[in-house]
Amino acid sequence: MAGKKVIITGVPGVGKTTVINEALKKLRESGIEYQSINFGSFMFEVAKSENFVKDRDQMRTLDRAVQKKLQQQAGQAIAKISGNVLIDTHASVKTPKGYLAGLPEWVLREIMPDIIVLVETDDDQILMRRLTDETRARDKEGSRAISEHQQFNRSIAAAYAMLTGCTIKIVTNADFLLDRSSADLAEVLR
Repeated sequence: MAGKKVIITGVPGVGKTTVINEALKKLRESGIEYQSINFGSFMFEVAKSENFVKDRDQMRTLDRAVQKKLQQQAGQAIAKISGNVLIDTHASVKTPKGYLAGLPEWVLREIMPDIIVLVETDDDQILMRRLTDETRARDKEGSRAISEHQQFNRSIAAAYAMLTGCTIKIVTNADFLLDRSSADLAEVLR
C-alpha cells in the first residue's frame, strides 16, 4: 500500500508539533501508524550524508544551488518512503526580504502530497504563546504580522494545491482545546 503523504504547516508558536504528537498518539491507539518527518531535519541529514555540512548551523551558509539540490534530494527520499508519512514543515518562512516558499515546486513535485494541513489559531493566542515560551528564541512581532503570515500561508497552500492536486485542511488549535484540534487532525489522517 502506498499510504498517504501529508504535509502539516503552521506559523511559529501555533502549537503545530503539540497537535501532531497528540494526533499521532490517538491514531496509534486505533492501529494507524505514520512516520513523522521534520523536513528541515531530514534535509540536514541528507546534507550531512553528502558531506556538505557537519552541523545544522552550517545549513544557512550553503550556496542557494546546493540548498536547492538538497531540498530536491530530501523530497525524492521522502517520496520513496512507503506507508503513511507526515511531513512537518513551514508553508512559508518570513525573511527580512519577504516571504520565502517553504515548499518550492521542485520539492512538491517529488513528494506529491495528498493533503496539506494548516494549523492555525487566533493571532493574539499565538502572540501570547510566543511571549511566554522561554524555550524558543522567536522573532518579535505583533498580532498584525502574525495575521499576515497566516494569511500568506493560506495563499501559498492554495498555490501548492494547484501544483499537486492535493486538498487543504485547516485545523484550529485554540487555547485549552488541544483535544479537539488533535482529534480534528487525527480524523484528517485516517
